[in-house]
Amino acid sequence: MPGRNGPPIVAKLLPKVMGSMLDFGSKNSLRSYRMYISGDMMVFDDIKDIPKRYPGVDLALLHLDGTRLLGLVTVTMNAKEGVRIMQIIIPNKAIPIHYNDYDVFKSPLSDFKEEIERAGLQEKIIYLEHGDTYKFDSEENNQSG
Repeated sequence: MPGRNGPPIVAKLLPKVMGSMLDFGSKNSLRSYRMYISGDMMVFDDIKDIPKRYPGVDLALLHLDGTRLLGLVTVTMNAKEGVRIMQIIIPNKAIPIHYNDYDVFKSPLSDFKEEIERAGLQEKIIYLEHGDTYKFDSEENNQSG
């Protein structure tokens, strides 16, 4: 999946990144559950190709840390970009992750919650505390066919 840290010029100086798409299935079906994992990245034009190539995302795991380089340039997805990627990918459900693991992260979960409510997407979000788990069943949760 496409991924990029920061604006194009800054991205050339930073490590390469990527997202991942996982398709789960069984012997009885080609695909019964689709999971998108954003990775540490920004939203940019190439992200718009993801739903064209991989429609019907059941669950998106969104890295929402808002890391800023030298305190000036945002190089990873923040709360507003988290909403933007949800509007592009259109997952059935999403779980925000990787938002408070390091001191350099500048986009707290509370910012994401506010942006999600403004966008009217709160019914699509699953919030987990550290140590919580989310169980999905690829056979029962096939919402995207």
